Parts: sequence; C-alpha cells; structure tokens
Amino acid sequence: MTQPIAWLDGPLWPYLALLLFAVLPTEIWRWLAVAFSRRIDPESAVVEWVRSVATALLAGVVAKLIIAPPGALAALPLGLRVGALAVTLAIMIFDRRKVLWAVLAGEVVLVGGGWLLI
Repeated sequence: MTQPIAWLDGPLWPYLALLLFAVLPTEIWRWLAVAFSRRIDPESAVVEWVRSVATALLAGVVAKLIIAPPGALAALPLGLRVGALAVTLAIMIFDRRKVLWAVLAGEVVLVGGGWLLI
C-alpha cells in the first residue's frame, strides 16, 4: 500500500481538486476564445448563426422552465410564470438596454405573486 501524499491529505484537498478539475479546464477555453475572437468579423455569417443558435437555446430553456418547472417553481401557477415572462419581455421590447431592470421586474412579479398566492 502506498502512503498518501502529505500535502494532499488535509483540509485543502477539495480546493485543489476544484481548481484542477473545474477552473483550469474551463479557463483554458475562455482564454483561447479571447485570443481567437479578435480576428473574427462580428458581422460574418458564422457569428450570426452562432448568435441564432444561442438565442434558440436560451428560448428553449426559458420555455422549459415555464412549462415544466423544477423544484419550488412548480408550486407557482402557470399564469404567474407566464405573467412574469410577459413583464420581462415588455420591458425588453420597450428598451433593449434595460436587461437588468427587465429581469428584476420579472423576478419581482414571480416572487411577489408567489408570496401573495402561497
């Protein structure tokens, strides 16, 4: 039987594992993306396609959260979930630069409505 490495056998091991297995693998891709993105034309067809796919994926996730929500969100009625989305979309349509305000307003409707109903 081999002896454990002394500095790995202690309370700091989970932090080292987190750094090695979670942070470093994702950081490499982020830095590579920054390096390669400088040469990409933002108006190119490929970037347009990537933007469209990302938007479709986000729309799918939002639709799934509204139609079949997990956890505590499932306790809220469908009308309240759709209403919170409607408030968020209305603010986004009014002024696309107010993303934070739109998300916060949707959250206020969702949390406030849930608090009043439950």
